[in-house]
Amino acid sequence: MRRLIPVIAGLVLVTPAFAQTNADKVMADARAALGGDAKIAGVKTFIATGRTRQVRGENLVPIEFEIQAELPDKYSRRDEFPAQDAGPVTAGFAGDALVLIPRPAPPPPRPGAPAPPPGAPEAMLRQRLNTAKQDFARLMLGMFATTTPAFPLTYSYVGQAEAPQGKADVIEAKGPNNFTARLFIAGDTKLPIMLSWQAPGPPAGPPGAKPVPGPPGAAAPPAGPPKPMPEQRLFFADYRDVDGLKLPFRIRRATGAETTEETTFDRYRINVRVDPRRFDTSAQ
Repeated sequence: MRRLIPVIAGLVLVTPAFAQTNADKVMADARAALGGDAKIAGVKTFIATGRTRQVRGENLVPIEFEIQAELPDKYSRRDEFPAQDAGPVTAGFAGDALVLIPRPAPPPPRPGAPAPPPGAPEAMLRQRLNTAKQDFARLMLGMFATTTPAFPLTYSYVGQAEAPQGKADVIEAKGPNNFTARLFIAGDTKLPIMLSWQAPGPPAGPPGAKPVPGPPGAAAPPAGPPKPMPEQRLFFADYRDVDGLKLPFRIRRATGAETTEETTFDRYRINVRVDPRRFDTSAQ
């Protein structure tokens, strides 16, 4: 995949007293450009299908996906891997319950390795649930410039970004579990064009804890605090008319300066019947 070209050349901040008024207006203008509040509020379900090309090491992995959502609080994405000997995987949520089909089996313990801490599998599943809800919120911001009560967000105006392509208003969105992202909305079209956020770094150990020594001959872990994680970005493009809405048909994801995924949507279907099996929280 081609190297990502930076799109933001500068950022001019505004005074805090003007911030909330601007955030409300910018988000309202974006929803108007995407079809209007009434049209967006009328979306009860949607199904989206398409293809993702994902970078894994030196390989470019094709993925065929189907997203199903029943608003406000049911979402799942089913991925199939035609180039791999692996079955489909469905991940998402229904209310506050995780959808994950199939559920991963815990790996067998390695000889001589310490046992995993109590509650580790449950913590992993909670993290998967949080990841699914955050993915849902990011998609909703690009599609509708809003979210649902399943993942409520608050907005504040940050400033205006300038790039060769033109100006963009920058909105900061904050939500549950320390969710923070910046939404860039084009000054001319009023459409969302980019979402950026900082991925969380590795969890810190308890105060005063000493690093766990590795096996004999292994390199010592680097001293000092961990390096900050690279910024994540989603680029929304190729908006087209779908039943009175404007929806993005291309999404590109980048980590730092490198493109890691390119997603192309083939079709959106609005207010159609969804498959309840895609939201089965008990499936194994």
